[in-house]
Amino acid sequence: MRRYVVLGLAVVVAVLPFVWMLLTAFKTGPEVFAWPPTLLPQHPTLANFSRAWGTGNFPRLFFNSAVVATLATVCNLIFDSMAAFAFARMRFPGREALFGVVLATMMLPAVVTIIPLFLIVKSMPGGWLNSYQGIVAPGAATAFGIFLFRQYFETIPIEIDEAARLDGASLWRTYWQLIMPLSAPAAVTVAIFTFISQWNDFLWPLVVATDADMYTVQVGLSYFTSEHTIDWPLLMAGAVIVTLPVLAIYFGLQRYFVGGLTMGGVKE
Repeated sequence: MRRYVVLGLAVVVAVLPFVWMLLTAFKTGPEVFAWPPTLLPQHPTLANFSRAWGTGNFPRLFFNSAVVATLATVCNLIFDSMAAFAFARMRFPGREALFGVVLATMMLPAVVTIIPLFLIVKSMPGGWLNSYQGIVAPGAATAFGIFLFRQYFETIPIEIDEAARLDGASLWRTYWQLIMPLSAPAAVTVAIFTFISQWNDFLWPLVVATDADMYTVQVGLSYFTSEHTIDWPLLMAGAVIVTLPVLAIYFGLQRYFVGGLTMGGVKE
């Protein structure tokens, strides 16, 4: 019983900020600053959502985020799985040491790499500043995705690869037509984590995008704040709009997501 009480309290702590955000999005300005504060809006309104959508070229920023998050997700699924296949199925000198180096990069704070990445993107032929490729490229492959794919690949019996080799299949064909179709839970897990990470990223798009038309929605939310004031109902409405795609993707793929987390970390 005590365990359920603790879990219930944890759920309340985790969900309460989202509930407060949603309810604030339906409030008017005076209600937000009323004292004592009220949880439920006294005069619910949808005007905040239409105002948020029409502020600061928000549809364009929404499109930018969708493009960036989708491209980054596709790149991670391809590059992470290819690297993981090499670590899991191929034997070459220094394999374990190289994999350790890949994992070590997960301990580096993202802020530390901002300046080197900016200089690399800036020096690319033609210059990648203020472009989709400039925003996507640094996150096109991640150590977490490689790790998760590798752990999942190692749960797949090696006999499948050997049977494919006897039938004349190349390494590429084994990877693409046998291993990847069997790794749908891991692929969905990596896709969800990548999409959410790229969708919620604020700092890197702000650094690499020099034109307001290339900003993403997270940067666009800053339009609702100024130096001295914050339009809280407008900001909360914008945050709700930004959160909806992530929630839709997560709940739509939840079954595969849970399978990827529970099976990918277990080696039989």
